[in-house]
Amino acid sequence: MGDFTGFADTDARFFQRLAKHQDRAWFQAHKTEYEEGWSTPMKALLGDVRSIIDSCYERCDLDEPKVFRIFRDVRFSKDKAPYKTHVAGILSVARSAKVTETPAALYFHVGTEVIAAAGLYRMDGPSLVRYRDAVVDERHGSELEAILKRLKRAGFETDSMSEETLKKVPRGFDPEHPRAALLKKKGLGVTFSDFPMGLLTSPKLVGWLADRAKKATSLVEWLTVVTS
Repeated sequence: MGDFTGFADTDARFFQRLAKHQDRAWFQAHKTEYEEGWSTPMKALLGDVRSIIDSCYERCDLDEPKVFRIFRDVRFSKDKAPYKTHVAGILSVARSAKVTETPAALYFHVGTEVIAAAGLYRMDGPSLVRYRDAVVDERHGSELEAILKRLKRAGFETDSMSEETLKKVPRGFDPEHPRAALLKKKGLGVTFSDFPMGLLTSPKLVGWLADRAKKATSLVEWLTVVTS
């Protein structure tokens, strides 16, 4: 048995109320509810998944689980609501000195919506250069195509995780390249579809996420190798 026993409820009612009460006094009065029902379980969940999938990663190491802060960065946003309406955490590949963003073996997000995904949401400049060179390389590019096809057949959504997709193929690359769609991406990943909401309060969620994260290992390792 692992440490994760479940989140507080399947409807994320805490976050529904937080969306209506975006003020410090309300959050402080309900902070224990957030920590015990959502933040602490998220850390336990990620730790349990990590212990299952870590051995699947032969070409890289996984970092320690990270739970993101509930506070929004409002410095450059017109929306000044101080709190996120979700709890989110990530299992990333261990970072090297060469990169600022590393692929996620698992990103999990629970609140007014549920998102489970793996991949690299945003590539920094040098990583993006290396990624595009790998896409046009016949060996690496063909390998990536094969990985994405396998994941799509297995039920993963393969076009939903990128932060931004360019309208045109980047300058210097053939606009008619057979992998032009991949060249336009600034991030690449997959999301786990058909999430069963009833699992949010069950320890069985660990197995459901670990099973899908294992299947996404080939994509995460490909991204790690070519962008590092």
